[in-house]
Amino acid sequence: MSKIEKNRFEWVGANAAESETISRPSTSYWKDAMHRLSKNKAAMTCLFIIIIITLCAIFIPIFSPYTMSEQHLTHTYAPMGFKDSTDGHLHLFGTDTLGRDIFTRIWYGARISLFISFTAVFVCFFIGVIYGGISGYLGGAVDNVMMRIIEIINGIPYLIIVVLLMMVIPPGVYTMVIAYAAVGWTGMARLVRGQIMSLKQQDYVVAAKVMGAKPSRIIAKHLLPNTLSVVIVNITLAIPSAIFTEAFLSYIGLGVPVPLASWGTLANEGSRVFQMYPSQLIIPAICISLTMLSFNLLGDGLRDALDPKLRR
Repeated sequence: MSKIEKNRFEWVGANAAESETISRPSTSYWKDAMHRLSKNKAAMTCLFIIIIITLCAIFIPIFSPYTMSEQHLTHTYAPMGFKDSTDGHLHLFGTDTLGRDIFTRIWYGARISLFISFTAVFVCFFIGVIYGGISGYLGGAVDNVMMRIIEIINGIPYLIIVVLLMMVIPPGVYTMVIAYAAVGWTGMARLVRGQIMSLKQQDYVVAAKVMGAKPSRIIAKHLLPNTLSVVIVNITLAIPSAIFTEAFLSYIGLGVPVPLASWGTLANEGSRVFQMYPSQLIIPAICISLTMLSFNLLGDGLRDALDPKLRR
C-alpha cells in the first residue's frame, strides 16, 4: 500500500454550527409516552378492540331493527344467521327463549356493562385520589386515622359488602355503581397515598411551601399531576375487575334487573340452555373475556410506556 502524503489533507477547523445543534428533537413526557405506546402492537390492537366494542355498544342498539325486549314467539331459539321470513331481518346470533334478537341484546348489554364499569371506576378514581392525596400529604395522626378506616373496610370481604348493599338498595344500574364505588376506592387511595408520601419531600414541593402555597394548591398543582401516570395504569386495570364484578352479580341475580340486559344476565340465561344452545352462553362469555383481556393488555402497555426508566 502506498503512503498517503500529508499535503493531500486540509485542516478546516471545528464546525461551530453543528456542535451547537441538538441531535434529538425535544419532546414532552406525555408525547414521548404516547409514541412508545404506539410502538406496542399488542396494546394498540387492544385499544382498537376496546374502541370498536364501545362504538358498537353505542350505535348498534340505535340502528338495530329490534329493541332489547322485543319478543317474537313464532321463532324462539332460532339458530345463528336465521332470517325472519315476516320482515326479512337477519338474526345474526339467533334468538333466545322469548324470540328476542341476541345480537341486539348483546350490544345493549355491552352498553349497560361498560357504563356501570366506567362510571364506578371513575367515581372510585375521584374518591381515592382526594382521600389518598389528603392522607399522604398531611401524614401523622390524620394519616393513621384515615388508613385505619381503609383497613376496616378492607377487613370485610369485598363481595359481602357489595351483596349486602345490593340487597338493601333497590336493584338498578345506578345501584350497582354505588355498591361498587362504596368499597372500590380503597385501592386507589392507598396507591395515591404512597405516591404522595414519596413526592412531598421533593425540592419543588419544599420550594412551594417556602413561597407560601396552600396545601390544597400544592396537592392539586404539584403532587397529583405527578401521580397521573400510575393512576392511569391503575384505572385501566381496575375496569376489567369492575366488568367481572358486574357480570358476576348479574349472573347470580343481584345485578341488573329484568328486563334490562347486561353481559352477566345474558350469560345467566345462556347457562340454562347451554347443552342444547351453547352459543347463547359462549357469545356473552367471549365478549366479557375479550374486553377484560384487552383492558389488561392495554394497562400493561401503558405501564411500560409511562415508565421513564424505559425511555431511550
